[in-house]
Amino acid sequence: MIRLLLVDDQSLVRQGLKAMLSLEPDLEIVGMAENGEEAVNAVETLQPDVVLMDVRMPVMNGSTATRIISQKFPNIKILVLSTYDEDRDVSDAIKAGAKGYLLKDMPSDELVNAIRCINSGYAQLAPGLLERVINPKVNSPEPVSTALSELTPRELDVARLVAIGATNQEIATKLFISESTVKTHINSIFNRLNLKNRAQLAIYANGVFSHAAPV
Repeated sequence: MIRLLLVDDQSLVRQGLKAMLSLEPDLEIVGMAENGEEAVNAVETLQPDVVLMDVRMPVMNGSTATRIISQKFPNIKILVLSTYDEDRDVSDAIKAGAKGYLLKDMPSDELVNAIRCINSGYAQLAPGLLERVINPKVNSPEPVSTALSELTPRELDVARLVAIGATNQEIATKLFISESTVKTHINSIFNRLNLKNRAQLAIYANGVFSHAAPV
């Protein structure tokens, strides 16, 4: 069972999401909040698995709440669900620790699947938002596959596994290396591709490997 906290400043949206998501047998709505401050307090009390977070709210916005929750409760996953797709909103949310950013006009079945994926460790991003959170190189006219040339063969292996949500321990086991070596490779990838965190790497790698020819 995936325990959900719904955060949105509009009561109609909260109630609508609750009614829709409660129909799923593996989803449980454990609480709701109407701003970021309430969300932080609710997380401390309810300990949900996934927080469905709005961005623009009074008292405390979603990005600030996401940063606080991610720092205090790193195992709780945050999925942003917003009306807005502006660069600043997307970038701030991902940098704050959100594992995904989706738009409210998406089909309900896709939202349900996204929640399950987020809970399983995968990153989720609405179509067209990839370039908002990754290295500006992706916006250049060069093919996205050229980014692969920045990585060593072993770093490519690590990046592929991060893209499918593997943990450091799982990567170490799969590649027959130590967890400390995995961390070294991931930090190197961050530096080579100008990425800041694992969520950005997962989103970046998904974009690269889904468009690039096999290497």
